[in-house]
Amino acid sequence: MSPRFLALLLAAAPAALGSDFAQRFADMAGRATPAQLYALLYDMPKGGDLHNHSGGSYRAEWIYDVCTDPARNGGEVFYTRARFAGAPDSVDPTARFRTIRSKAYELLAPQTKAEYVPLASLSPEERRLWCQGLRLDGSGNGRLEFFGRIWPRLGQVLESLPVSTELMVESMKAFGAEHVAYLETQFMVDAMADNEGRAVPPEEAVAYVRRRLAQPDAAATGVTVRFQHTILRFAPDAELRLERAYAFVDAHRDMWVGLNLAGIEENGLGYPLRFLDTFRRMRARYPTLPLSIHAGEMDGPDRHVRDTLLLGATRIGHGVNLIKDPDTLLLLQQSRAVLVEINLISNRLLGYTPDLSTHPFPEYLRTGIPVCLNTDDRGMWDSNLTDEYYTAVTLYHLSWVEILSMGRDSIARSFAEPEVKSRLLSQYEERIAAFERRYGQPALGQALASLASVRPATYTYARRTWGFDFN
Repeated sequence: MSPRFLALLLAAAPAALGSDFAQRFADMAGRATPAQLYALLYDMPKGGDLHNHSGGSYRAEWIYDVCTDPARNGGEVFYTRARFAGAPDSVDPTARFRTIRSKAYELLAPQTKAEYVPLASLSPEERRLWCQGLRLDGSGNGRLEFFGRIWPRLGQVLESLPVSTELMVESMKAFGAEHVAYLETQFMVDAMADNEGRAVPPEEAVAYVRRRLAQPDAAATGVTVRFQHTILRFAPDAELRLERAYAFVDAHRDMWVGLNLAGIEENGLGYPLRFLDTFRRMRARYPTLPLSIHAGEMDGPDRHVRDTLLLGATRIGHGVNLIKDPDTLLLLQQSRAVLVEINLISNRLLGYTPDLSTHPFPEYLRTGIPVCLNTDDRGMWDSNLTDEYYTAVTLYHLSWVEILSMGRDSIARSFAEPEVKSRLLSQYEERIAAFERRYGQPALGQALASLASVRPATYTYARRTWGFDFN
């Protein structure tokens, strides 16, 4: 998207919108109980979630329900490793509750097969432990658990096209419930397999996804969805995967709107400049494809954010250690051309910013760098976008004008088609105006009391962190 078009989009937003409500929001935030403030933020219209890993965004309970329902999983039977010949404590932590499909189960040796049971046969306690194994609870080494154990436990679940697509709809329903307008998620269909283990042709998979998202329950969520194609940055053949991703996204631009590089940056094989020649060759072959690339999700200082800008990225995922690169920080402050996708809960649980009071987010926000809040792998944190907003409002005392700025930027700087952005921005302003009337016109006490009718959906992160349970 050109800077001129972005300026026109943002100029189209009513300049005064939010200014009259700003003091009311400050008064409500100051007087509200924690539960009331959370309910207010849950009820608040939100823009987009731009940094979202589809596979990590599905709650464990959703996964279990879909995987054990033949009507939703394409008639598949899933098995999980729940019985062990040796002492349970001696078992590789990634092996317990690793889940596979029926074809893989059939091919196991008899002694290994005996350790697997149908997922649907788990006892209530085993089911609780299975779900717990797909969540990060903040204890221990979060990075090791997340990258090295939780993802392997998912096993073959996400290779099932019906399962992955059903879970996408579940995610849309959850985002719709908390008034999120747009979801731009990292979702690929080029590695799907059918129940016999055969590769699903990509065009067949794309058609399946289109049909499912057009069904009434998906449309009723009110959430507009677009996809990014993501490449694992440290894979030995990552350059080849990047070339294939360019071709795929170019052929499906109405649904897949951008490219991403992901994967733990501490693995030295995925440094940004490894891909510079490949990106330049692809730009010589294809019309512009937007890039939102993970960078700066590191403990120490480096130049990864700068080098990622050199790749052509117009959005940076995480950018935690951008604060340690003054030259690039100054560039982004002055240009306002690049948005940083902030993921507070992810950065806390993975240990990149264990103490969120020291997170650089408010520095970026208040020195002119466009930012927005996102959920990253919300299923594995068992959180939602409201948790991100509540964290930011309570820790950094966000103003109403700042909240609106992030909401608008999360739409205007998305990779959706220009006409879709224009529609979403217009709808966002209308929804915000209605929200301001709802909470701005009654007396303050009445506005706060009305929040008793809002019933937020809270998950284990909110319950564990703040004690919220509205169920």
